[in-house]
This record gives sequence, structure tokens and C-alpha cells, in this order.
Amino acid sequence: MKIPNREHAVIASEKIVEYLLNTEHRRGGSKARLLAEFGYTTKNWQRLESDIRMYHLSVDVNVTRITDYGTRYEIHAPIETPIGRSLWVRTIWQIDEGKDYPRLITLVPD
Repeated sequence: MKIPNREHAVIASEKIVEYLLNTEHRRGGSKARLLAEFGYTTKNWQRLESDIRMYHLSVDVNVTRITDYGTRYEIHAPIETPIGRSLWVRTIWQIDEGKDYPRLITLVPD
């Protein structure tokens, strides 16, 4: 099963720039350093957004879980990075209660 309404998925630019690619972020810094090794930086943040959409929203969901806030979907799949190497990552998406579109919660390199 693919994420419902994935064509309307929201990936906030702040989530990518201020968290996933921010090497100074106290929780996201280690992710940012690893992603930088694979060619993703704040200067090309749109590439990470595009790659997440291309490689994760087109594949089947691995785990679905109902929470108090909505339905969460976990996808575990590789993305092709700017340096030409694959990087396996997990993305977590949520369709909030009362909404009908998914939003990116986080990305975790595996």
C-alpha cells in the first residue's frame, strides 16, 4: 500500500533546512553531517526534498500505526544521492486527524 494522497504530501522547507540539514541542531546535527557526506546541504536542500518525494512516495509503506494525532506511515527505502550513491533511509509521515494529506515528520538514515 502506498501513502494515501501522496500527491498532496507536505514537506516543510523548515524541516529540511533547519533540522535535517542543520549541522548545529542539537537533535538533527548528526543526520545533517551524514547527509552532507552524501551531497545534501542547505544550499541544495530542494534536491533532498525532491529525492524524498521521488524515492519514498512512490514505494509501499512498511509500517502503519494509528496514534492519538493521526495515522503514521513508515517507509524504508534507498534514495539516490547527489554523489551517485544510494543511502537507505526511513521516512515517517503522518496524516493528522481531520486532514487528508500526509506530512513528513522526519527522516532517519539507516
